[in-house]
Amino acid sequence: MAEKRDERMIFEPNFKYTNKIVNNLIESTSAREIILNAYLVPKWEVSLRRDALIRAAHSSTAIEGNPLTLDEVSELAKGRRVMATRKAKQEVLNYLNVLENIERYVDDDRLITENGILKMHKEITKDTLDKPSYEGRYREVQVYVGNRITGEVIFMPPPPQDIPGLMKGFLNWLNSEHSHQLNPVLVAGISHYEFVRVHPFVDGNGRTARALATLLLYLRKFDIKRFFALDDYYDGDRMAYYSALKSVDQKTLDLTEWLEYFTEGVLTSISKVKDKVLKFALDRQKKDRKGQIALTEKQMDIIGYIQRYGQISSGDVAKMFTLTRQAALKELSKLVELEVITLEGKGRGAHYVIV
Repeated sequence: MAEKRDERMIFEPNFKYTNKIVNNLIESTSAREIILNAYLVPKWEVSLRRDALIRAAHSSTAIEGNPLTLDEVSELAKGRRVMATRKAKQEVLNYLNVLENIERYVDDDRLITENGILKMHKEITKDTLDKPSYEGRYREVQVYVGNRITGEVIFMPPPPQDIPGLMKGFLNWLNSEHSHQLNPVLVAGISHYEFVRVHPFVDGNGRTARALATLLLYLRKFDIKRFFALDDYYDGDRMAYYSALKSVDQKTLDLTEWLEYFTEGVLTSISKVKDKVLKFALDRQKKDRKGQIALTEKQMDIIGYIQRYGQISSGDVAKMFTLTRQAALKELSKLVELEVITLEGKGRGAHYVIV
């Protein structure tokens, strides 16, 4: 019987290409190319990535009722204290952690697996659920999405016994050749909706669905620099977000209207980044014409640390990468030679800041 259930739950997305979807995809791809080819120095890349991270963490948790402001989320990300409940802070820290390490939720073959999804959910909901046993575990009870004020049932997800089969069918499609042939923006949008529809967990489905979409846009090389925060678009007009999710007919599961909304969101989000990038690039080109500065991942991590904490010492670098003090100084010297950072102070107080 179990095998028959899985066969019936083979997932195949249903949607039509409309002029709106096609135009959104074309314009988004054009904006992406501008961003990838623009003149950027490392500190700008780190700044854009950090801004997207903070905005995504704030917006995705705010949609679910988290009270922290954008400024408070930013302070929390820097390790500073904010006045809020333990749960509110933990939700934000969890989401920040997941986004900062988004690439770890795929296996060695760069596939998204059930274990990866369960791990993502467990880390998104860590220490925030009434029952810790629900973290990283498919639900075993029937749940529903309702209006908190009126008590009206808005959506009734599939019964718990169907969850394993539905998730298996979805993940089989997600890792299939057909999925890899589709535009990555469409794959992210389809996955976002299907995850919310199946509602595999007791709580945390929305955050996990949005994190999964972020992972797919990165994994399928659309947002390889991780510069834009799609969650910000959802939070900007929550009623439009909920309305788009509800637009899908539960009998036909036609995703066309939802994908028009989703692709519009990607275009809006990436266009904002494009405008910032062009401004950075034009300002810099007025000063010199050297082109982009290529840095190693280790050097980018050093720049990221300075961006977050304001400065870095050779001791900090030694701890970050388990290096000797001499090797740490060598890494810092390379960045000084590239005129990316500069040394301030002497002796024990010596530290490096971004130029």
